Amino acid sequence: MKDEDQKSLFMNWLDDHAASVMKVARAYTVTSEECQDLAQEILLQAWRSVSNFKHQASPATWFYRVALHTAMNWHRKNKPHRLRQQPLLEVQAISPDGIDSAQQAQHLETVEQLYKAINQLPKADAALVLLYLDELSYREMAEVLGISESNVGVKLNRAKKALGDLMNGEPHGT
Repeated sequence: MKDEDQKSLFMNWLDDHAASVMKVARAYTVTSEECQDLAQEILLQAWRSVSNFKHQASPATWFYRVALHTAMNWHRKNKPHRLRQQPLLEVQAISPDGIDSAQQAQHLETVEQLYKAINQLPKADAALVLLYLDELSYREMAEVLGISESNVGVKLNRAKKALGDLMNGEPHGT
């Protein structure tokens, strides 16, 4: 692939999938700085890998796969460093239009609670929940994660139950 074609393709994909990159980065990090660092790492890895894209999967599936694999590797590699960090009370989410400040505060609190709960899930489950939240089909989730569609259904039901427990303040695994 020519450099110009690669750059054009990457920029188009970046426009289409930047929000997904940020969601993945947010789910695998604690602080805002970590989130930005991981997002940059994901984009760097995607840039390095774009020439290897074989059109066997959709661009969205491929981009997600790169993002999730990069995030899981980053999480594993940087775990000792992250254990010493404290989360910031900051949520970078867009609130629905037409809601008052009390509703907006409640919305932001719910989003923060959701990301904290997702962060407590095993990383494979967190990845599955992120794909679900982005409304990917079971087939697309299976392609990204390299598992069968029926396995997606089973794992997703378990992950949603665990996430519900965490959102209700119950410890994971009870």
